[in-house]
Amino acid sequence: MSITCDGGGAAVRFRFRPPLPDLHSNGYTNLITIFMILCFTSISHVCASIHDYQNETFIHRSNSFFFHGGSEGLYASRVPYINDTEDNSLNGKSFIRFESITFRRTKESAENKNMMQQKTGLVEAIIVKVRDRNNIGGAYLNSDAICCTPEHADNGSCKVGEVIIRQNPNDPSGPKRIQTFFEAKNEETKMVLQTVDISSTGMYYLYFMFCDPELKDTTISGRTVWRNPDGYLPGKMMPLMTFYGLMSLAYLFLGLFWFLKFVQYWKDIIQLHYHITAVIGLGMCEMALWYFEYSNFNSTGSRPMAITLWAVTFTAVKKTVSRLLILVVSMGYGVVRPTLGGITSKVYLLGVAYFAASEALELVEHLGNINDFSGKARLFLVLPVALLDACFILWIFSSLSKTLEKLQIRKSMAKLELYRKFTNSLAVTVLLSVLWIGYELYFHASDPLSELWRRAWIIPAFWTLLAYVILLVICILWAPSQNPTRYAYSEETGDDFDEEAVKLAGSGIKVSGDMSIMLERKDRKASLAADLHVFGGLGEDKEEDKRE
Repeated sequence: MSITCDGGGAAVRFRFRPPLPDLHSNGYTNLITIFMILCFTSISHVCASIHDYQNETFIHRSNSFFFHGGSEGLYASRVPYINDTEDNSLNGKSFIRFESITFRRTKESAENKNMMQQKTGLVEAIIVKVRDRNNIGGAYLNSDAICCTPEHADNGSCKVGEVIIRQNPNDPSGPKRIQTFFEAKNEETKMVLQTVDISSTGMYYLYFMFCDPELKDTTISGRTVWRNPDGYLPGKMMPLMTFYGLMSLAYLFLGLFWFLKFVQYWKDIIQLHYHITAVIGLGMCEMALWYFEYSNFNSTGSRPMAITLWAVTFTAVKKTVSRLLILVVSMGYGVVRPTLGGITSKVYLLGVAYFAASEALELVEHLGNINDFSGKARLFLVLPVALLDACFILWIFSSLSKTLEKLQIRKSMAKLELYRKFTNSLAVTVLLSVLWIGYELYFHASDPLSELWRRAWIIPAFWTLLAYVILLVICILWAPSQNPTRYAYSEETGDDFDEEAVKLAGSGIKVSGDMSIMLERKDRKASLAADLHVFGGLGEDKEEDKRE
């Protein structure tokens, strides 16, 4: 299971990537167990196209031992990679390069070998595309073995001690095998520095495997470098760099529109406009940071820690502020009520909680190391964000219902029409979100091995685009204008209301008290005028007495 490396979106986004594809499709349980165990116990977050290994151990399954070295979507090279050339230009070249790969076996294993033997242990690096997964192992030999046995060797199908691979002479891009041998009693052996050219597009998996039980507890160190024709960015992330660049321009144009409106009607600005400005500014910074982060990643092969950290933080802040903006707008802030009153602290508390949970999840997704978070650990971080999102949705629609009810009672038609449009927009957004979540579940369930990796980028892109559309709707509905009073809060219209004041104590029945409040105000004014008249009359009588 792999976390999508993207910079935005309000929903949880998973991409299932088992570290070993299903080698057999005919029900061989041992091999299927490999994939299922690793699929649900390993979160493989590709933090770089440079995969580092530090004394990693091999996993025993069936009659083999294996280590998952990485998996990425790679496009075919436009220019063949030639090791002998000194050309430093890598444009158009796609490859997997093995650098300083070192295997170290135990001292006991080395001592058991013959000093006179040249080859005393074999470790194989196998590169395979998902579509060729059935060519690894003995499925075509009606066997559930992964390594060649004497019985298989007698048939001429393979060599004892090697992984069974069925080569297709008509497909030169099939599984590739690179062998490295231990010599004599040496405890270490180094893999020859070499580069494997990628001649066809696909989802590639890399495994280091051995069949000799005496090599148990062998470890691997070093790194592999994966590159696409246009850079080091993994294939499934490549379209996102272009997407974030376009979204940066979209936020720039929205910010320009808002700035012109702001300057044109600066005398008629209400408090809500400043909050909208803040969200637009955060969106511009967020998209720009993600674009530069992906661009740097594509150029160097490693994620720039500082830029990634800033991008993650801006994403968490923007998601939090965006939700708070929708919430306070739904409550009628700046339109129906001048302040949030006693619920201000609750709004702040929900915002702080969401920011903390979102920041933690974003950090895990974008700053973690390969295979360093288990499924349970990530689920622990996903659940708080999902629950807080549910709280936001319930509170938003509950507040919208109350606001619409108040506006309808007061017959504030302009504001009522405004909030009806806003409510319809949010309802359509929620419907689209539910449908897209259903599509995500279907997408991941139907593609457990990431064979559809070239379309995976649309999953996070949708949520980023949806957030932009919601902000655009708010900007259009609440844009600065010459007549802000038709939408702004006005005390004379009786907009000010206290929800607690309109409830009968102990009855649970709300009173439509807006007309009563207005009548009470009129009564107070009439009473005050009468008092002034009386006091004025008394004063005049006293003056007349003095003159007499």
